[in-house]
Amino acid sequence: MLSTGNQLKAARALIGMDQNALADRAGVNVNTIRNMEARGPQGLTSGLDTVRKVQAALEEVGVEFLNHGRPGVRLRGLPTTEIA
Repeated sequence: MLSTGNQLKAARALIGMDQNALADRAGVNVNTIRNMEARGPQGLTSGLDTVRKVQAALEEVGVEFLNHGRPGVRLRGLPTTEIA
């Protein structure tokens, strides 16, 4: 599950998607993405519906969210090395 701002930023970087493109794809305002990422290592405070929309938008393009003791991301189908 998408849980921190840094995890979100890492997911975007992994696929080379900018904040505007993600906001459009998720159906949220770009300021929402900016605010989520500004949380850094802290937990996200956006509503669950918003987090789910953003997570789903990234999962649709191949991002997988990992939370094995610490938040991470990877591209689906790659080895289990965490990127965060």
